[in-house]
Amino acid sequence: MSEESVGRTSIQVIERMMQLLDALAEHQDPVALKDLARDTKLHPSTAHRILNDLVACRLVDRTDPGLYRLGMRLLELGNLVKARLNVRDAALELMRKLHRLTGQTVNLSVRQGDEIVYVDRAYSERSGMQVVRAIGGRAPLHLTSTGKLFLAAESHDTLKLYADRTTLRGTTLNSLTTLEKLEKELVLVRTEGFARDNEELEMGVRCMAAGIYDDSSKLIAGLSISAPADRIQEDWLQELIHTAQRISASLGWQGRVIPPSGRFRI
Repeated sequence: MSEESVGRTSIQVIERMMQLLDALAEHQDPVALKDLARDTKLHPSTAHRILNDLVACRLVDRTDPGLYRLGMRLLELGNLVKARLNVRDAALELMRKLHRLTGQTVNLSVRQGDEIVYVDRAYSERSGMQVVRAIGGRAPLHLTSTGKLFLAAESHDTLKLYADRTTLRGTTLNSLTTLEKLEKELVLVRTEGFARDNEELEMGVRCMAAGIYDDSSKLIAGLSISAPADRIQEDWLQELIHTAQRISASLGWQGRVIPPSGRFRI
């Protein structure tokens, strides 16, 4: 057999293995060989031979004679992949593209206690007027767009504890310094799926933020655009959300990614 023929055969075996794994993934309970052969359109003897190899590798478990389910080895491998995923690595290139489209600073932030921490940013010294946040800089949750995303995920009781701890101190006339005002704002965040900072942390600066989620749909970070108040554009919002969702998808989030608006291409 030629080297080319061997290569084609090997690829065909891998394709059939993936067909069987995908078929098993469609079922919560163990699946009979005849059903797997039917779903994959493989001959039962072919399916049986490949399943035996997958069982030997612990990618598939044989629960009873003729019954199969996905194996624990897949969970072990999945956990390794998850542990090696890094939100900064997943985000950076898309952040740079979003910055090139808007000309404004794009921030990646995470929550630490009662504050958000800026862990990365995309900006250019050649761009015009920008609001550049220092990497490692911190800000109270209730004064930032990303912070509001995290607060919006909290219960009323947890939010009240946050208000008691921080006293909802403000830094500008626009800061939300009462629990009533903050809760009203968070209702909007939950309804709209994004958050804003309307000169609440710093006068003359407005921000918009969208959440980044992991494979369990847990909010793990926020992606935001910071700009001078008179320069921020509503057109950026859908691009921001689209970018955050693409980053989330690369981390295993399985929600529906909205398309970009069409004005920009990320």
